[in-house]
Amino acid sequence: MIHAHITTWLLTLILFFVALGLHKSGKARGLKVVQMILRLFYLLTIGTGIWILSSINIDTMYVIKSLVGLWVIVMFEMIIVGTVKGRKTAISWILFIISLALVLYLGFVKLPLTF
Repeated sequence: MIHAHITTWLLTLILFFVALGLHKSGKARGLKVVQMILRLFYLLTIGTGIWILSSINIDTMYVIKSLVGLWVIVMFEMIIVGTVKGRKTAISWILFIISLALVLYLGFVKLPLTF
């Protein structure tokens, strides 16, 4: 189950950058398709995270990591929507980098589950 979760969030991260690349190259139709697939992967990432949480003894740090993970997903969406609408996204990028670094630290260093 951990492999499924890592796979879904890694594919979500890749799709996020693909969506930004499609927007930058002016491919609006491709962007819409990737954006819908990306939203599906948000749900898969959340679902696999809930699956992991339901199978372990839940500690406060795991709940905090889950909330930070949701923060990362919100930042994905805010950056893409802001970019498409032509808004400034500098603050969203900063928050994204902070939240991604924090969730990776919590997931791989502070709260590592065995593979």
